[in-house]
Amino acid sequence: MPSILIVDDLISIHEMLEAVIQPTGYATAFATDGEKALTKYKADKFDLVLADIDMKPMDGITLLKNLKHFDPAVVVIIMTAYASTESAIQALKFGAFDYLQKPFKVDELIQTLKRAMEFRRIAAEREAVRTSGAPFVAKASDFETRFPGSSQPIKRLITQLKKLATTSTNVLITGELGAGHEVAAELLHNAGNRAGSPFVSIDCRLNTPEILRDGLLGPEGSGGKWIQQAKGGTFFLQHVQQLQKQTQVALVSVLRNNAHQFRLVCATEEDLEKLTEEGRFNEELFYRIAAIPVHMPSLRERLDDLPALLKDVATRAANPQFDPRQMEFTEDAIATLRSYRWPGNLAEFTQFVSQIISTSETRVITSAQLPLRVHDLKAWPPLADYLAGQEKQYFARVVHACRGDKAKAAKVLGVEVSRLDPPPAS
Repeated sequence: MPSILIVDDLISIHEMLEAVIQPTGYATAFATDGEKALTKYKADKFDLVLADIDMKPMDGITLLKNLKHFDPAVVVIIMTAYASTESAIQALKFGAFDYLQKPFKVDELIQTLKRAMEFRRIAAEREAVRTSGAPFVAKASDFETRFPGSSQPIKRLITQLKKLATTSTNVLITGELGAGHEVAAELLHNAGNRAGSPFVSIDCRLNTPEILRDGLLGPEGSGGKWIQQAKGGTFFLQHVQQLQKQTQVALVSVLRNNAHQFRLVCATEEDLEKLTEEGRFNEELFYRIAAIPVHMPSLRERLDDLPALLKDVATRAANPQFDPRQMEFTEDAIATLRSYRWPGNLAEFTQFVSQIISTSETRVITSAQLPLRVHDLKAWPPLADYLAGQEKQYFARVVHACRGDKAKAAKVLGVEVSRLDPPPAS
């Protein structure tokens, strides 16, 4: 029976979730804070962790980081109040599978749990194939499959990746979090002459400085276990800017001693050249890892790809009522998605659209069915611009974005609810 560890400091939440989840065939266990949850997970791994984001002394994001460090394959769903949505998006960046906004519907909860369990099953199958020794070799078409769309930024990226796949030169992948750095690194590996050889991926955010020094440098400073594992293949170092300065200096020597024994691909969401100029990143290490820079376009740079991305996500989503491949987003829904800033890029987009598709009760999805957070209020003109004759239209737009909830709209606008009622007939 699949097992779920529920982490929340409110016993009432435990009781409610137990009553909802257990009848669906999942075993449940509970912890009242992050520290206790981490201890329980280490003692008896669970298939899924459902954790509140606002806990003390260890909050949900800190728990997520610690779980990922202990078990990179852990599947975590974050629960959050409406006011903490931005923090939930941060959780996606640190590897959360998805997040649920309280108060959530029972159907939404169950569908999210099912998707998470399916994700864990598929990931386990992929890991079994990887450890079996059967090599996966990317085809030319895999680049277009993994990066769907026809915008100029994505065309340039695919062209560059295809060319680089045939070389062994070190590559630095840049761009915002969630833009697809690891996908690009995997394609570089699987489409080149190192396909079938080891692909070692290390996230510098999810490892302590001590573990990073040990895995990179080893006891003698000549190359740790990760360096040894990557020989003949590709070593992918994510968030390389997180390395401590002394580790950066020592890593230069390791790379010099192990030159050409593996391909080094690094990724960062920061401007390493600027950090180097400011003395915050080792100059020699920068020039060793930045031989060829590859920029991952943000989702905001490739909004023309939204229809293709929606179709791609739909092929991998699940919906108990409809074939998700036949589901459609109306023009007004796509326009709303285009106007949102997508701070979490593809990672946020994929999780968001999967959840919408899997829980929708209609085959056609309109703008009104999209959650409030994508109706980007910050992108609207200032209220003062509308008070000179367009107040009524502006208020109506905010009420619509709040799905007809005038109390919520009034709070967003900072006005009394009565201001949102139409004026009396003269």
